[in-house]
Amino acid sequence: MKKSPHHFDALVIGSGLSGSWVAKELCDLGIKTLVLERGKPVEHIKDYPTAFMDPWEFKHRNQVPSDVLIKNPIASKCYAFKEDTFHLFTPDDVQPYIQEEPFDWIRCYQVGGKSLTWARQVQRWSDFDFNGPKRDGFAVDWPIRYRDIAPWYNRVEHFIGVSGNKDGLESMPDGDFLPPFEMNKVEKLLQREIERAFPNRHVIQGRCAHLTELRPIHKKQGRTLCQARSLCQRGCPFGGYYSANSSTLPWAERTGNLSLRSNAIVDSIIYDQKKNLATGVRVIDSQTRETTEYFADVLFLNASTLATNQILLNSTSSRFPQGLGNDNGLLGKYITFHNYMGTISGTMDGHLDSYYYGRRPTQPIIPNFRNVDRQETEFLRGYASFFSAYRTRGTLSDKTVGGPFKDSLTEAGPWHISMMMQGETIPKEENHVRLSTEQSDNFGIPQLITHVKYDENDILSRDDFFEQGSMMLDAAGVKNISTHNSGQNPGLDIHEMGGVRMGLDPDTSLLNKWNQLHNCKNVYVTDGACMTSTGTQNPSLTFMALAARAANHAAEALKKGDLK
Repeated sequence: MKKSPHHFDALVIGSGLSGSWVAKELCDLGIKTLVLERGKPVEHIKDYPTAFMDPWEFKHRNQVPSDVLIKNPIASKCYAFKEDTFHLFTPDDVQPYIQEEPFDWIRCYQVGGKSLTWARQVQRWSDFDFNGPKRDGFAVDWPIRYRDIAPWYNRVEHFIGVSGNKDGLESMPDGDFLPPFEMNKVEKLLQREIERAFPNRHVIQGRCAHLTELRPIHKKQGRTLCQARSLCQRGCPFGGYYSANSSTLPWAERTGNLSLRSNAIVDSIIYDQKKNLATGVRVIDSQTRETTEYFADVLFLNASTLATNQILLNSTSSRFPQGLGNDNGLLGKYITFHNYMGTISGTMDGHLDSYYYGRRPTQPIIPNFRNVDRQETEFLRGYASFFSAYRTRGTLSDKTVGGPFKDSLTEAGPWHISMMMQGETIPKEENHVRLSTEQSDNFGIPQLITHVKYDENDILSRDDFFEQGSMMLDAAGVKNISTHNSGQNPGLDIHEMGGVRMGLDPDTSLLNKWNQLHNCKNVYVTDGACMTSTGTQNPSLTFMALAARAANHAAEALKKGDLK
């Protein structure tokens, strides 16, 4: 029997990094899949209007005009929010939310989501990360370990293309890598001296989702090599870095099994109490305000961490009055993020005969060395450290305006060193999101209330980074070392996770080891909301690997009839 035009085998909510991976896997397996994206359509290459613009072609020389800053006090804090990119960010007033504690929610509502503007840094988790909550007694035990996800890391890395070295580190496993970008002379010096002074610490080149070599799988996607322009946030017309728009979505579309609806805001999930299954979703057209229902045998939530929490909290029924699958009352709780409070700067004497070529899209990283094998500090977990060495051109001051300033642009200045932390934070029940009972957004959906903040553990971790980072740089010969507390709000790391965490026990978690809701088995959550803890790695690779793994599980379950 032919299905109605509103009925599909699978529904995927969200078209970004993880949602497009679900779509790609399902469509490859012959499953008719509808992807719903609340934002505007964005087509690869065609809709990157600033990709080839020079600085002088921008009305404000790529600075953000004051009126845009005033209207977007939150979005404008993002490092990538400039005149060349703010068309790819969601204005603050499009979906207001309530901050009980300061939280900067950065959103990119469009086909491809934040895969167009992400920083593209990808590192695998290890068993030190998956074992962490059980070993150290926080959150709940992860229901999976590295061996469960390793094949899916391989699958994702091979397809998207990841540049990096085989470093042989147990705490940050190697992957299926393309040739790495090269460190410059001063970074290699820092690597050598830090590893000599601290034998148990390692300095490796960053691993990033950029094509430094074209394999057949990348040619099939129609992508070309990274040009090292570092204009990635504009959208890459070369497909040199992985985005949903250049890779997974077109791949899924070519199967003939993909349908994509943009400007489709998912209000809630429809639940059938007799079947104990979700049957579809209610969707509001952002342009016409018309409400439509779409139906499927399996649903995937990949709307982004907080948006996924919001949809589930708003999906109430007589069976689930607190939100879909939320028998234990934990939905929306244990929201966490990465601690970016600490940065360190300094200068390096000499090496004025050396420079570097191109605009490399990654930087060296010192993987976490704190509390890896055992608890050894007064704070839990640890942090990764990213750094770079660079030379500046042009020093603008009262004395160098005009001719002297122009002359200074032709000569490179001294070497500068910049280091930042990416710290693991501990999931806590009080860090949560919930729906407002009084205020709704422009589409009648209850506004989200965020109550997420730092704690003493985060302060101790930051201070340890200041101490240890300064010691490492000093040992390498860096001068004028100074530490800086960024003071940035949670959320600005754009690594928010949790609220619908995985676990072994339905009493203490929402999802099982396959990312299915314990209490509604045909609903899968495979974006950052599913994370039980955060690790110190950039999370996107793990999101994509979990999404691919869960999609294949769902496809097999559909074939067997296990989701009916």
